Amino acid sequence: MEDGTSKSPGHCQVTGPVTEFPDTDPFQWDAREDCEVRQILDRVADKWSLLVIALLDRRRMRFTELRREIDGVSQRMLTVTLRQLERDGLVERTVHPVVPPRVEYELTPLGATLHTTIRSLVTWTEEHQKEIAAARAAYDARVAREAAMRDATPSGQTATGQATTGHAATTR
Repeated sequence: MEDGTSKSPGHCQVTGPVTEFPDTDPFQWDAREDCEVRQILDRVADKWSLLVIALLDRRRMRFTELRREIDGVSQRMLTVTLRQLERDGLVERTVHPVVPPRVEYELTPLGATLHTTIRSLVTWTEEHQKEIAAARAAYDARVAREAAMRDATPSGQTATGQATTGHAATTR
């Protein structure tokens, strides 16, 4: 553990002056692994949890239905995700006493409130997807130009034509 890091999981606050806009404080969600806020965000923001929550908002579903709807999720990963969401109080698991056993999952009222937040994030993504695609294309083009310039520069010189000395000339 790093010096100055509290060992108490509940102690996840920044000490020192509060900024004028506390919501913009980058430490409002502590980055330490023992911080409960971080643990909750890690859980609800992973891709499988987001998909499960989105699907269960529509209706109660059986495990096999969820697995069929979520492309790429393994049986084990879906099981782990559902158990974690159940433990966090976001999903309720109901076992029906029939043969073979029938197990259904649904969002709890708490899980439904999270879905509202997720829906806002999805709406934001839909509204800005063209801007993000343009930014990605510009970034990729810039990186490709920089790589081409590096590859076109003779060994032992910088892009401005100045000779490099010693070890730096052999490292790329």
